[in-house]
Amino acid sequence: MAEEKPELSYEQARDELTDVVRRLEAGGLTLEESLALWERGERLAAICEEWLEGARARLAAAMAERAEPADRQEGAPF
Repeated sequence: MAEEKPELSYEQARDELTDVVRRLEAGGLTLEESLALWERGERLAAICEEWLEGARARLAAAMAERAEPADRQEGAPF
């Protein structure tokens, strides 16, 4: 099964999450509005986390790939 790509880029999700937090902190919303914003914020945070986990995995793979040639060179002085 193929992984689904988040519907927003990391930057878009982060910026919208910042706006959601700002609006919640400003207050003046009904309970229903606050709950809807909080739920949206949770979804946006999950999207950001998905992007960050993907970036961590790519970085780890690149670092492992870069380290492989050094591991294969037996008898190298350094």
